[in-house]
Amino acid sequence: MIGMSNDVQLAPGRAAPAFTLLDQDGDKVRLASFKGRRVLVYFYPKADTPGCTQQSCLLRDVEPQIGDTAIIGISPDPSAKQRKFADKYQLPFPLLADVDHVVAEKYGVWKQKSMYGRTYMGIERSAFLIGTSGKIEQAWYKVSPKDTPVNLLKALGR
Repeated sequence: MIGMSNDVQLAPGRAAPAFTLLDQDGDKVRLASFKGRRVLVYFYPKADTPGCTQQSCLLRDVEPQIGDTAIIGISPDPSAKQRKFADKYQLPFPLLADVDHVVAEKYGVWKQKSMYGRTYMGIERSAFLIGTSGKIEQAWYKVSPKDTPVNLLKALGR
């Protein structure tokens, strides 16, 4: 709802909220299916915009250095827009469509924002490293696009 702010703040040690969303191919992706692997879940405001493109491409570029760790991107964009974004930049990981921002709310990243005097609800760029047991290892709220891969590599000891 416009005007409502989500004060959820996930801390390390807490179980990561479960989710099932459609990816860029329209296939269901469940967080639970990654159990036993570390997963970076990153939330971005809008596919194919400058900051989101930078963040996603930098994560694509570090993917060979992160071993078995999975990467999942989530935005409110529909699957078809995620597909175009993935194809345009050769993004090799799932981009999930959280059109109703249900998952963003569970992770506390659906926030009231303001631009040019207009107030609206949207994604606060954030990333979460989820451990093999499904618990949050790291939570980076208000992360910059360029810091997302740096934080991931540091958390993985690389």
